[in-house]
Amino acid sequence: MSDPMAEDLECREVVEVVTDYLEGAMPPGERLRFDHHLALCEGCQAYLEQLRTVIRVAGRPAVDAVPPETMAGLLRAFRDWRR
Repeated sequence: MSDPMAEDLECREVVEVVTDYLEGAMPPGERLRFDHHLALCEGCQAYLEQLRTVIRVAGRPAVDAVPPETMAGLLRAFRDWRR
């Protein structure tokens, strides 16, 4: 079995998985790597705190607040964004 800290998380990866982290949907091994990175990276600590502030101030939209066709377009745009 490999050490979960053997492959350090990069800041770019933190941005990609931060939603899973905030929603508690991250597998335990990845969460450990994420927490390890946060302990060492002040920039990512600040980024996470900014996101928490936005969520606290703006709240979370209701699932049905976005029309289905708009949601489909957003999902396509975000899927294609990495390419």
